[in-house]
Amino acid sequence: MKIAIFPGSFDPVTLGHEEIIEKGLALFDKLIIGVGVNSQKKTMFSEAERLAQLQAAFGHHEQLQIEAFEGLTVEFAQQKGARFLLRGLRNGQDLEYEKTIALINKELVAEIETVFVLSSGQFSHLSSTLVREVIKYKGNISNLVPPAVANLIYPKPN
Repeated sequence: MKIAIFPGSFDPVTLGHEEIIEKGLALFDKLIIGVGVNSQKKTMFSEAERLAQLQAAFGHHEQLQIEAFEGLTVEFAQQKGARFLLRGLRNGQDLEYEKTIALINKELVAEIETVFVLSSGQFSHLSSTLVREVIKYKGNISNLVPPAVANLIYPKPN
């Protein structure tokens, strides 16, 4: 069974993340979305909120698992029996950054491979950082995040 981890902070989940998840579901038998928890990092959304966003958007996929983790991604992958890390690339800067991390991960755990998938042009500009800025000023996020996530961020009044 081919198991992959798609790690990230997902603060918040974007349509770019959704695209990478969909591609990962087509490539692997099981995909685990690993929500990295870093107590030193200030996030807009709590761990529980980020897990709820992912569950709302992707919980219907049977081959998908969503979990929070602390520590090294490669150690989390080993605990879950995953041999692959899934990473999305938007541009050349992402490639250089992700390549460095992949090489370090390979030094740490040689049997874990990083698989890169390219985002489509329509999402190559999208980042959680930019989406957080739009949310901070109560802007329209309907073209930035999955609908289920938008509904959690901006609940409709009853």
